[in-house]
Amino acid sequence: MRTDAREFAFKMIFETLFKDGDESLSFNAISENKTLNEQDLKFYQELFDAYKNNTNEVESIIKEQCEGYELDRVYKVDLALLFLAVSEIRYLKTPPSIVINEVLNLSKKYSTDKSGSFINGILAKVVKSL
Repeated sequence: MRTDAREFAFKMIFETLFKDGDESLSFNAISENKTLNEQDLKFYQELFDAYKNNTNEVESIIKEQCEGYELDRVYKVDLALLFLAVSEIRYLKTPPSIVINEVLNLSKKYSTDKSGSFINGILAKVVKSL
């Protein structure tokens, strides 16, 4: 299910925010993941690659829309969710409404009560700018 693949991609993106290029844990997590079928793993890989191959551009897109916020001050969970959403919308061409809904559901599970409105506001600006 794509929802599970997105959640897994979110976790791996979150992990990269704390590591410098060491993907060994990510590789182990992928190889040990038993919940994703082959199709979901393929989608996860496309999504994670879209982020990894375009990190600077994704970061720049988000930075432009974060008026009054420096990215290093944004809660890391929210930042990982924004990276996930922008990567999927921009590079995988998934309809923004689907991505935003999925990311907001993940924010309810992993982030604070106020994160959903922050993420939704940033993504609305991103979609408008793209």
